[in-house]
Amino acid sequence: MRQNKKVPMRVRLAGVLACAALLMTGCVVDESANDTKPISLTIAKQPDIAALVPDDIRAGGVLKVGTNVPYQPNEFKDSEGRIIGFDVDLVTAVSQVLGLEPKFFEADFGKIIPAIQAGTFHMGMSSFTDSLEREKEVDFVTYFSAGVQWATKEGREIDPDNACGLRVGVQATTVEDTDEVPAKSAACEARGEDPIIKVKFDSQDQAVNATLLGQVDAFSADSPVTAYAIKKTDGQLHQVGPAYDAAPYGLPIKKGSPLAAAVQKAMQHLIDKGYYRTINEHWGVQAGMIEHAEINGAKE
Repeated sequence: MRQNKKVPMRVRLAGVLACAALLMTGCVVDESANDTKPISLTIAKQPDIAALVPDDIRAGGVLKVGTNVPYQPNEFKDSEGRIIGFDVDLVTAVSQVLGLEPKFFEADFGKIIPAIQAGTFHMGMSSFTDSLEREKEVDFVTYFSAGVQWATKEGREIDPDNACGLRVGVQATTVEDTDEVPAKSAACEARGEDPIIKVKFDSQDQAVNATLLGQVDAFSADSPVTAYAIKKTDGQLHQVGPAYDAAPYGLPIKKGSPLAAAVQKAMQHLIDKGYYRTINEHWGVQAGMIEHAEINGAKE
């Protein structure tokens, strides 16, 4: 795995201080030039699997994928503005198996599934947790297992199960926003304590920066995202509490579309042939690898 170069501490801190006045408008510490680079794999098209792709998509030769950035290391932009990341490399590999060219389109996280339903995108790619509720709207092809992990500034100790009255940053419309932090807050109120003050941000980078600046006490995110943020901030953050509620990531696809079966078989091909492990290890997220890709693998 390629090692990241380190930015001198004074440069990183200068970036944080420059963001202090502008954080709420989207300023983030930009270290994209030092990120792990996309992996380059050449994977042969598998005709039997490619034949499952719907005729209109196969005829067009393009797989239109909606995504929301930044959410490092899964999907984010490099210093030249290209969308890269673990998810991107994996979907690119799936596309090669299907004989398609992937094209990635930015969208608000909450608008990706409606756009798939409307036919604007063929598929989504944005670290979606496959849930029974979301399966009512779209089908999912699972590809990873992620939990929820909290982090705070180095030197602080916070118990996520007893964070009553604290300010906790989340990315809007994620599971942390809609389910995990609200449940912990409700438990506080049931004990007669102050609720958790949930602070929503448009991007995960904003939640990380808010934690660094002390504008929130901690942030909650998917486990690979938190691990990557800790690595990137060079000891300024540390994880607190265990990883909660491991659940599958899934690629959302229009309900009932044959594309789901094609993508599932393509993903399983990558797993069976070792390409999947190569991509996971390249991004350092192998702790969440799965052995079998499923269609609609949510358990609850």
